[in-house]
Amino acid sequence: MTSPIEIEGGGAAAVVDGAPQPEDKPAAERLQGRSPGKLMWLRFKRDRTGVVCAWVVLAYFVIAALAPVISALYGKDPYTLYGQDPEYVAENPVLDDFGLPLGYFGGVSAEHWFGVEPQFGRDVFTMLLYGMRTSLYMALGVSTLLMVTGVVIGLVGGYFGGRTDYFLGRVTDFFLSFPQQLFFIAFMPVVTAFFVDPREETPTYFRALAILIVLWLLGWMGMSRLVRSTVLSLREREFVEAAKVAGASPWRIVRKEILPNVVSPILVQFTYQLPSTILTIAFLSFAGVGFVEPTPDWGRMFATGAKVAEQDPAFMFFPGVALVIFVLCFNLLGDAVRDALDPKSGR
Repeated sequence: MTSPIEIEGGGAAAVVDGAPQPEDKPAAERLQGRSPGKLMWLRFKRDRTGVVCAWVVLAYFVIAALAPVISALYGKDPYTLYGQDPEYVAENPVLDDFGLPLGYFGGVSAEHWFGVEPQFGRDVFTMLLYGMRTSLYMALGVSTLLMVTGVVIGLVGGYFGGRTDYFLGRVTDFFLSFPQQLFFIAFMPVVTAFFVDPREETPTYFRALAILIVLWLLGWMGMSRLVRSTVLSLREREFVEAAKVAGASPWRIVRKEILPNVVSPILVQFTYQLPSTILTIAFLSFAGVGFVEPTPDWGRMFATGAKVAEQDPAFMFFPGVALVIFVLCFNLLGDAVRDALDPKSGR
């Protein structure tokens, strides 16, 4: 008696006396060759919103990386004060007598695609390109450091438990007790003044390093608690007990048995952490304790836009739209990754 068995990917496998027929072996081999990673990728590709958002996010990072190339082809840079350059103003006036952009919508023209900055006349398009570069790659570095620190502390505390978990838990509670937003504003000047003479200008690279240190010290706790809670449930599972009985070392158990099973929550948390870090960096620059003149940065552009909002509301339009699109797409990408990693999801 022959009965058809439906196989994912189309077609039916004919079974005679419990044995598959020769023509059905390729389909069976395809089923057996799918790893969890391949299944996740197949589920992710079926989510059109996630795929579109992934391409948008990738485009942001590529554009940010190519900012110097685009700026050279465009013929402008974010540092030149075009509104105060006599030679440039003689041919292309960009500001009026009150320092406001000439023309429509903040000075949008063929020469300046996104207009110019009030008072100084810097090109908004190149300022946005370099501001994206500063914010995106700074946030990527901070988020990576937060992820590594949180994963290590969470794995150690969750797996070994006892006094180790108690000590690491109290350290985590200590850092969680700080009011982050207020501490960011208060601690940044202290870090810079500790290493740089207040009478001297703080180098941009040192400001970036100070931001990284502050965000790292006050940002790893969420990832740590997530990983710890996951490891606490995993360490009592049968496959971990079997590895212990087999004589595997704690390092091998953590690396081979536990860590692969916490990749999913780590990846999902990372997709939410990065846009949050971008907003935090922008907040620091907006508050005046992050990046300052003349370093292009999203937060600094918003700070300038807030000062001239009544006279030139168009200045904040393009940076605001760019930031909203990126944060929205990255959050939607995080949802798509979570759904792809969840085998019980109905999407």
